[in-house]
Amino acid sequence: MICGRRVRRFLSAAAAVMAGPRPVVLSGPSGAGKSTLLKMLLKDYEGVFGFSVSHTTRQPRPGECNGKDYHFVSREEMQRGIDNGEFIENAVFSGNMYGTSKAAVQAVQAKNQICILDIDMQGVKNIKKTDLNPIYISIQPPSVDILERRLRDRKTESEESLQKRLQAAREDIEISKEPGLFDSVIINDDLEAAYDQLKDTLKEEIEKAQSSKTS
Repeated sequence: MICGRRVRRFLSAAAAVMAGPRPVVLSGPSGAGKSTLLKMLLKDYEGVFGFSVSHTTRQPRPGECNGKDYHFVSREEMQRGIDNGEFIENAVFSGNMYGTSKAAVQAVQAKNQICILDIDMQGVKNIKKTDLNPIYISIQPPSVDILERRLRDRKTESEESLQKRLQAAREDIEISKEPGLFDSVIINDDLEAAYDQLKDTLKEEIEKAQSSKTS
């Protein structure tokens, strides 16, 4: 719970990043296909979207680059930033801290791009308390069984970590059904169909961003 002085600081932090185009909050369980859809979007609309690089205290996975996939920081550094009001939202998952900084969003908006925020359900509910006014989109797997197969195929999780992710996914799927929480819930059963739905949801904002660059 965030209350009193922290609420005011939280809201002013969000207001500071509202100057640019309307952001997009993309949420959903790990393995649902968010990263794949994001890469397709960024490739097809080069210069229109920008990816907000989150901070985390977890260790990098093979192939991940600091400053590109995440800002990998220590718990002390992350907590100091949170205490200083530098984050729009933050959450803890599997013992690791994650968060979106004001600076990460501002860096994208400064380029007049639509900022994409890849955020978990805790973060979604935190942002709902702010005036950021993003488009909320949830990417969901067809079922928990299919999600489990996708996660096992990655071979990046211990059994304990995988079970935690599956439990979080079950909760995520249920919460995503809450009326009014998301502007669009996309079931990623067929990648191309899911991508078409994602583009359709963002069509109006894409056209606005494209026209602003040509005007």
